[in-house]
Amino acid sequence: MKTLKEIIRRYMAVISLIVMVVILAIIGSIETFNEQKRAVDSATQIFHQIGQTLKENEEEIEEIREEYSRTCLNNVEMIAYLLQIDPSAVNDIEGLKQIAEFMEVDEIHIFDPSGRIYAGTCPQYYDYTFDSGEQMNFFKPMLEDKSLELVQEVTPNTAESKMMQYSAVWSKNGEFIVQVGMEPVRFTQAMAKNELSYIFSLLRIDPAVDYYAIDGESREIVGSTNEESVGGKLEDIGISFHEILRDRNGFHKKVNGIDSFCVFQRIGSIYVGRIMPNSVMYQRIPGNMFFFTLGLLLIVCILSFSMIRCMDRYVVNGIYGTNEKLGRIANGDLEEGVDIRNSMEFFELSNYINNMVRSLLNNNKKMSYVLSKTNMYIGVYEYHEEMKKVRFTEYIPRIFSLSGEEAEQLASDYHKFREFIEEIRKNPVPQEQGVYSLDKQGKRYIKLEEMEEEKGIFGVAIDVTEEIGKRKKIEVERDMDLLTGLYNRRGLEAQLARLADEPENLCHCAMVVADADGLKEVNDTYGHEKGDAYLQKIADMISAACAGKGIAARQGGDEFVLFLYGYEEKGELLETIRMLDFIRKHCVGNLDEGLRVPLSFSFGYSLSSGELDYQEMLKEADANMYEDKRERKGEEAR
Repeated sequence: MKTLKEIIRRYMAVISLIVMVVILAIIGSIETFNEQKRAVDSATQIFHQIGQTLKENEEEIEEIREEYSRTCLNNVEMIAYLLQIDPSAVNDIEGLKQIAEFMEVDEIHIFDPSGRIYAGTCPQYYDYTFDSGEQMNFFKPMLEDKSLELVQEVTPNTAESKMMQYSAVWSKNGEFIVQVGMEPVRFTQAMAKNELSYIFSLLRIDPAVDYYAIDGESREIVGSTNEESVGGKLEDIGISFHEILRDRNGFHKKVNGIDSFCVFQRIGSIYVGRIMPNSVMYQRIPGNMFFFTLGLLLIVCILSFSMIRCMDRYVVNGIYGTNEKLGRIANGDLEEGVDIRNSMEFFELSNYINNMVRSLLNNNKKMSYVLSKTNMYIGVYEYHEEMKKVRFTEYIPRIFSLSGEEAEQLASDYHKFREFIEEIRKNPVPQEQGVYSLDKQGKRYIKLEEMEEEKGIFGVAIDVTEEIGKRKKIEVERDMDLLTGLYNRRGLEAQLARLADEPENLCHCAMVVADADGLKEVNDTYGHEKGDAYLQKIADMISAACAGKGIAARQGGDEFVLFLYGYEEKGELLETIRMLDFIRKHCVGNLDEGLRVPLSFSFGYSLSSGELDYQEMLKEADANMYEDKRERKGEEAR
């Protein structure tokens, strides 16, 4: 039979080995998690930089675009003025070229009242008209309205498909149109800086890490540090689009034949990804684990040696001494007592242990309750009348948005803490049991639950901001049209019913019913996606007419409703309706690059003042709308 010392040593060796393996496994898992988190954090930071760069580049492009537009318009006005003073210069090509060089423009074209180029710095463009191409057709409305001063966006010209920006004005005497063209050099340079591949090259620090930009619709790779992949499909490199949408915190995948860790984030309509090979991401772990193993071995050896010496000295040797005394008792020495009942020290120790166990059992009950309630969004507090201080978990200050000083003050006196809780209870959230608002803006919500004990309170505070926020968001989305961002039929009726109860806010009001005329043609010609874009453009146009004094809604399909109210003067209200009529006759929407269509709709309206019978107003406006639609179709037929 083995001695107790041998059993303890073997037991210590086995336990030490198991503990080492468990600790190393935990450390390995933590190291792996930390490396993944570091990769995600690094990717998130870089994605933020990319987003900021794109935003700044877009702002720069917009500034350059506006500057070019202003410069182009100023130049054409100045040249028109010069030609007005000296009409003979119109037919002087060399003179016009000198003016163009002086004004720092690239082209000057002179159109006759019929819209034909008959003079200018580019003779090869002579006899081109406003009907010669889509780019030139942009200026055709000037033939009907001589007050127009038009500046065209940067676009390929009709003759050579050369990127140019044109502006045009009539001469003061109305005899000719002056058009000026400028090459957008700075604009082109700014656009090049906004290319994702260029931005990736600026942010790429580790050559082993690749960056990809994926178009959210076509799933095509539109930019990458790996130039060979640009233009290909996402699946070509080994990643599915579903994985990008599903694993927002990164995922492992074999990319281009290499096991890698992938992190993607959406920036606008583009998904930007950072691909890091596992060999690079986890390269520190083997070295770290080696040093952890050496450290654990050293600690285990020291602890094992110390514990064995301690066991020998205070346990094993004590047992040997006890056995010696028991031996003497067995040999007839009855004065040697080893029974714990015959020793006051052991008896007192037993009582202390029993009391401690009972106390621990009571504490365990409390801790079990706390642990069943606690997570990162839950805090626990407790105070007693006989104990002035308040005890609470570390999450209470965070939940109640308390500073360190405020938390100390509340913890020092349960009366102050009680008053603080009662103050919160003065702001209950309607239709929510036990939920209170922490601020007047309604941005933070907590749920309070308290359990009364003998002369004390044990409470739980739960941060339910996210839950309440989601619920409120669902209520908002229920009343909104997801495509256009306007109210839907349900939301419109709710708003009109509310206004019907507040007649003092109506003043002069109008109900406008509009119907998108060209939706079917857009759907049939360009597809339903462009049809949705067409509806969004019309929705933006209609909602813009409100000017803060109306409610815009989409009834469904291609029908919209605009309720205008709060106008002190009827004439001001009618002016808004006339403005809407002007907009629908002249507004053109850009559904896609190079795709511009008229935003046409029919509408009818009904007027009221002081009272709101919105059902009758809707019927009248709807009937007027159909009358307008019939008249417009008749005009088109003629």
